[in-house]
Amino acid sequence: MPWLIIAVGSYLLGSIPFGYLAGRFCGIDIRMQGSGNIGATNVLRVLGKKWGYAVFLLDFLKGWLPVKLALGWGIALMVHPASAPGALAGLCALIGHSFPFWLGFKGGKGMATSGGVIIALFPGAFLIGIGVWILVFLTTRYVSVASIAGTVTVPSVLVVMYLLHRADWLGVAVSLVMAVLIIWLHRGNIGRLRAGTEPRFERNKK
Repeated sequence: MPWLIIAVGSYLLGSIPFGYLAGRFCGIDIRMQGSGNIGATNVLRVLGKKWGYAVFLLDFLKGWLPVKLALGWGIALMVHPASAPGALAGLCALIGHSFPFWLGFKGGKGMATSGGVIIALFPGAFLIGIGVWILVFLTTRYVSVASIAGTVTVPSVLVVMYLLHRADWLGVAVSLVMAVLIIWLHRGNIGRLRAGTEPRFERNKK
């Protein structure tokens, strides 16, 4: 029963569509604006920095919070491996964000939420992943390319940590599943990159 509560609770928390709610608060349906995505990047483009940063933070927290709560429960009960409750919570939160039943299972691409999950589970790998994200973004100005690069970096780092006996197999497996899911959710961006039609991120000069 506790494992079921962790899975369902994390999914429900992850499924809160903060980007969609921000758009509604401003009188628009964010799914009909910009790229049509409910994630923080599209909110930033359409509604501006205030709303974009707020949605990013909330999406980040809905990945971080359930993982921390689940890890705390696991430590109290001495669950083995220690990452198991947090891994389950993180994966379900990401699925909730990407496939919220509130919006017909059409959600965001999961970068902010997965960031919250990863920093809660693997802070060292997160720092390397975010470093790669920043470097690639500043070089290319493509959010999608930076997101994919950062996503691939995290499981790669965890594989190395596993070989050095500093990570468990479950953490590696979950990071790989998350990476595959996020890359699949970016399949439209990959298609536009191949066609040369993917927009670069530009500062709003208005």
